[in-house]
Amino acid sequence: QVQLVESGGGSVQPGGSLRLSCAASGSIFSITGMGWYRQAPGKQREQVAFIISGGTTNYRVSVKGRFTISTDNAKGTVYLQMNSLKPEDTAVYYCNVVAHYTSYWGKGTLVTVSS
Repeated sequence: QVQLVESGGGSVQPGGSLRLSCAASGSIFSITGMGWYRQAPGKQREQVAFIISGGTTNYRVSVKGRFTISTDNAKGTVYLQMNSLKPEDTAVYYCNVVAHYTSYWGKGTLVTVSS
């Protein structure tokens, strides 16, 4: 079992930055991938960025060059540095971790980008 605790959401003006964190606990030694998804009101949940064991990353096209995913494997933590935020980035952001072929989800943290 893996438990996830997210932090770092909030409100920011367009062009601003936020850093999301997700700390995993439990069977972190079995984690094979960590990442972030988001869900805007009235829309489906979509993958934002993901990193797998070995360091390979994948980004949604709309966030490439603006968002950076990173991990601290010793701490079982994944980060999402979000720069040059746009109003269309407004959503609830969910941490996702894959361990033992099982997908675990955080409760979500709200990011609001508005002037």
